[in-house]
Amino acid sequence: MAITNIAPKGGIVAEIGGRSRPLILRNAEIERFEREHDLGIFAVLDRLIGRGSCPQARHIRDLVALGLVGGGMPDRAADDIVSGMPPGENWRLRQIAHDLVIAAFLTDAPQKKAQRLDRRPGPRRRPKLGRPRPDPWRRRNRTETGRATGDDAGRSRPVDRGLERGA
Repeated sequence: MAITNIAPKGGIVAEIGGRSRPLILRNAEIERFEREHDLGIFAVLDRLIGRGSCPQARHIRDLVALGLVGGGMPDRAADDIVSGMPPGENWRLRQIAHDLVIAAFLTDAPQKKAQRLDRRPGPRRRPKLGRPRPDPWRRRNRTETGRATGDDAGRSRPVDRGLERGA
């Protein structure tokens, strides 16, 4: 039976250094990247999805290393693994960094309040009383042309046209 790593919430699992490893970018890692590179994470995201200039290899490698740190690896070990990878791996590291940044910003589907509280919703409230709805069976005082007549122009009263309800 093969056991694989399960991606952490807000993270991914990628094969780096010959092993499948969890990567996650938390706020601490994002802020650390922004301090070290003077580049915001959203600017990096724009670069990764093609809305700006191409990201630099050092940005990609640092994002992956910080993702490994967020996944529980010590700083030194993460730096050693990423720096030991040849330049031919930069394209794959870019794809991993892209997935990592996207996963950091994805959230779970919003839940209803009752699901968040793990309880059943309470009884439905009565509707608020307001103006009554008009009766669709009520006939207004109108002629065959549909216009109001004479003194009844401002009032509405039922007119008997020989139609009975239920007949």
